[in-house]
Amino acid sequence: MRKLFLSGLIAFLSHFAFAQNEIDEGQLGAWYMYFVTKTFKDSRFGLQGDYQFRFWNMGTDLEQMLLRTGATFRPQNADIMFTLGYASITSGAFGEDDETSSEHRIYQEVLFPQKIGSRFLITHRLRYEQRWVEGQDFRTRYRYNLFLNVPLNNTILKKNTVYIALYNEIFINGQTDIGDGRTVQFFDRNRTYLGLGYNILDNLRVQAGWMKQTTVDWSKGQTQLSLHHSF
Repeated sequence: MRKLFLSGLIAFLSHFAFAQNEIDEGQLGAWYMYFVTKTFKDSRFGLQGDYQFRFWNMGTDLEQMLLRTGATFRPQNADIMFTLGYASITSGAFGEDDETSSEHRIYQEVLFPQKIGSRFLITHRLRYEQRWVEGQDFRTRYRYNLFLNVPLNNTILKKNTVYIALYNEIFINGQTDIGDGRTVQFFDRNRTYLGLGYNILDNLRVQAGWMKQTTVDWSKGQTQLSLHHSF
């Protein structure tokens, strides 16, 4: 009887602890982001970066801190940009748990724009990542993002332009074995976003919107506030 009681108590406490860390899919999160691109004068080379602070809630429960920087190259007579970069990611657990994990990532990407009609500004982004996640074996991931910006009072994104912003990005794992008998699925996640933007200057715009992120295990809404700067 004593063993049965202890077993039941342990099972109850384990369930309670797990429930405390379950992701609340109804809780709205927030991502605060800064994107920057720099083109060197009279050169096809440049830099780009994005620095993101992501929260499970509106600003106190850390989901991720992502710091990413890359070197860019634009071939002559081609409207396309290649990037080779590095990212450092710190991920936090949902809820009151302060435990974090780290990831180092190298990535290569290609980005090319497309215009349909006078107002539909499309950008395709293909990204290949090599990931070193703490506590897991080395693995890779493939990403494809389709962006669409629709200016409302201009035909291009320039000063004083208001625009609608949409995107959808899919993530596919290159491997399913992550070590110690653990596996993941080939499908990693999908992100769908709808927002509204405003060009403060020709090279500076602010954007706010809502993104739905769906993984194998959970699906959650996030507000996004971003600043986009090029110089």
